[in-house]
Amino acid sequence: MTLTVTSSPHIRDGLTTQRIMGQVLLALLPAIAVGVWQFGLRSALVLTVCLLTALAAEALFSRLVLRSNTVADGTAAVTGVLLGLTLPPAIPYPVAALGAAFAVVVVKGLFGGLGQNIFNPALAARAFLLLVFPAAMTRYTAPGQALPLFAPTADVTTAATPLHHMVVPALPSQSLGDVFLGRIGGSIGEVSAAALLLGGGYLLLRGVISWHIPAAYLATVSLTVFALHLTDHPLTWVAYNLCSGGILLGAFFMATDYVTSPVTRRGQLLYGIGCGALTVLFRRTGIFPGGVTYAILLMNGCVWTIDRLCQPRRFGAKKGGSL
Repeated sequence: MTLTVTSSPHIRDGLTTQRIMGQVLLALLPAIAVGVWQFGLRSALVLTVCLLTALAAEALFSRLVLRSNTVADGTAAVTGVLLGLTLPPAIPYPVAALGAAFAVVVVKGLFGGLGQNIFNPALAARAFLLLVFPAAMTRYTAPGQALPLFAPTADVTTAATPLHHMVVPALPSQSLGDVFLGRIGGSIGEVSAAALLLGGGYLLLRGVISWHIPAAYLATVSLTVFALHLTDHPLTWVAYNLCSGGILLGAFFMATDYVTSPVTRRGQLLYGIGCGALTVLFRRTGIFPGGVTYAILLMNGCVWTIDRLCQPRRFGAKKGGSL
């Protein structure tokens, strides 16, 4: 018998980074379609600018630092599309391009590239744009409004999102049906809860993500909001909170990022609980009503500690760690 000794890994799988990113892009198609349908061609151009800038930034940065070109793995494409979906449709194109370049070069590239970044690139770029261009990032338009493709959008009529009403606090003027289907103002990819649930369900069925982070995230938000509104239509408050402000986009597509989330199941549950609790906290006390962006970014920074606390016991080891 011949014994062949090779280096790890010894178990191989056909699920590559490129295939995973392709599945994520497929899952985002419903949200993209609703965003373009509700906000018109300008939203499609915003997404295109983010996508092309992210791809160009990835290729250029790889060339400058003498690394192999990783454009083909799809990570830059997903980052660009996810960032575009978190932006309002009237965002100036240069601002969108700056955000995409920041996500790829600063948040991912300067930290060492794929697998080395601490924070989710798309959300970190959105947080950067919120700090530098707060007016442009919070100028939301009503669905169906004719937006100029290339003219300035500073004079576009703005529309309040459901979250702006809930900050008062008051229940939104929009019906739950409109919020669920996406007939509201907001960022391009966050307006339709139905489209995001469809995409998130696809990722779960394909095994691209597990249920632990989304379930812990959404359950924590639901229970916390319910407890805070026990005397004032608590279930209605829960429904509006879950369907608006990008929680579903964050729970299924952002918080589940392989690189910036815990690896153990217990850690993922703890991480999801933290994301949900911080989201509700920021919605009630923060400057910006959404809360999802900063909640996930803060929990990204806790992932190393969570993994250390929730690491499984080594085979053959006793509770104290000795063999």
